[in-house]
Amino acid sequence: MKIFNVLQPTRLLAAFTLVLSLSFITVQSFASEGEHPLDKAPNRLNNMSALQNGAKLFVNYCMNCHGAVSMRYNRLRDIGLTDEQIKQNLLFTGEKVGDLMKVAMSEKESKEWFGKAPPDLSVESRSRGPDWIYTYLRTFYVDENRPTGWNNLVYKNVGMPHVLWELQGQRVAKFEDVKDAHHAGTEHRFVGFEQLTPGLMKQQEFDDQMGDLVAFMSWMGEPVQLERKRLGVIVLIFLAIFTIFAWRLNKAYWKSIH
Repeated sequence: MKIFNVLQPTRLLAAFTLVLSLSFITVQSFASEGEHPLDKAPNRLNNMSALQNGAKLFVNYCMNCHGAVSMRYNRLRDIGLTDEQIKQNLLFTGEKVGDLMKVAMSEKESKEWFGKAPPDLSVESRSRGPDWIYTYLRTFYVDENRPTGWNNLVYKNVGMPHVLWELQGQRVAKFEDVKDAHHAGTEHRFVGFEQLTPGLMKQQEFDDQMGDLVAFMSWMGEPVQLERKRLGVIVLIFLAIFTIFAWRLNKAYWKSIH
């Protein structure tokens, strides 16, 4: 009679460890409404100064229309801000530190002005991905055919105006018709931007600021992600060590039988 080898549970444990490790890998989707390639967003989740600057940009520019109702202002303590700093720098219309990050504009008003309510941005980074947001924020251009006067390479015919245009300046996108090698006809391809008016920031400085903003939105989408990943590493190390001990114990247990 064939004796069941208890090494098999050890293999199952190893397989479980592999599956668990894969669950901690964040897979970013590169899909978007348009076909414009996405730029890699800088990873600044461990940079408290970047997260604080991103919070300031988010409150000053994004929260005029977009809310983040899954986040409270006092949660910003986790990125190193004190209640006094939150009050002085991020609260402007009588909110309290414990309030949700909501916009003053009502849903009815937003529908009247924009046609529909601007989306909540609490978990936008998780649904779109940091690379999508980073590229989107940096690829607005002047388009006189659009109601807002703006268009975007990543989100074609976007309804949102370029709220950061004073920082970046005004630009137009240049396109050219290129013969498509795979299909008959031509392809309308983006070839670059032409600066119309200068912004308060140079392009590299603007890109750097958008990196901070995206970092904050990524943190806001899951404030505990750094702690989750830290605990995940500890759990994986424990399981790896436990697997080794289980394998050695299995070998010693069956030594007299084989």
